[in-house]
Amino acid sequence: MSILEFTKQFPTNESCKIHFKTEREKQGVICKKCTNTEHYWLKSKWQWQCKECSFRTTLRSGTFMEHSNLPLLTWYLCMAFMSFSKKGISALEMQRQLVHKRYNTVWNLMHKIRLAMGQRDDRYNLNGFIEFDEGHFEHATNQCIDLKRGRGSQRQTNVAVMAESTPLEDIETGEKSSHCRYFKMKVAQSFEKEELNSKVVQYIHQDSIIYSDKSSSYVDFSELVDIHITTKSDKETTKTTLKWVHIAISNAKRNLLGVYHMVKPKFLQAYLNEFCYKLNRRYFGFRLFNRLVIATINN
Repeated sequence: MSILEFTKQFPTNESCKIHFKTEREKQGVICKKCTNTEHYWLKSKWQWQCKECSFRTTLRSGTFMEHSNLPLLTWYLCMAFMSFSKKGISALEMQRQLVHKRYNTVWNLMHKIRLAMGQRDDRYNLNGFIEFDEGHFEHATNQCIDLKRGRGSQRQTNVAVMAESTPLEDIETGEKSSHCRYFKMKVAQSFEKEELNSKVVQYIHQDSIIYSDKSSSYVDFSELVDIHITTKSDKETTKTTLKWVHIAISNAKRNLLGVYHMVKPKFLQAYLNEFCYKLNRRYFGFRLFNRLVIATINN
């Protein structure tokens, strides 16, 4: 849906509540007390009552909106702006669009939504042909001041970048290329092999084929997946074998620098969650908003 369609469908907080109730019932309401899935709807209370133990579940209970005092309309507007914007939107701009007094409240709201995005993507592992490489994302710190440039010194955060690609070959010309499906970007404390091995085990299916450069940190990958193919890192490699991970790294850096400037290391994963969530659903168009609502339901 477009922003015009959004305002027509969700003009009030009540309309958002009705939509959220419908979507949550589609996902299934589970009783916290006895795990029963059959409930009565108490319209006067806006709650579900378990048919088995009579335990009541509120509209937001068990979702990312639980314990939030913000109106549902504010949540919906925030998700709409985040999903409609291809490159992202800053918390300051979101605060202006929502006409909200407190910046920290809006900032926390956006990070809850980014957490929902990350947890949704973590449900799925990459499978098939996987490009694997490392990215170094710069961030500013106030601990050391560069007097010549008048700005904080820059440091780097390590990020493991994975791209699920499909090799393609033109039957007539024999020209080889690849098509990319899904991405994952995970902050790594270091690029030691133990750290990267854990990323492979956690996010890549064991029947996959990994393409990487000849880094010594990747020596154990052949024991974790079906096949591990290495190639010398050079300009040609970045255009062929590891094409998509380098494109993703470049786009992510440009996005973070252009919209959010430089983010602190402890928040980098949240911003990468948003980038990958939208990148993995780049063909969803305006349907992305509805998928994001579902992501916030399944906490």
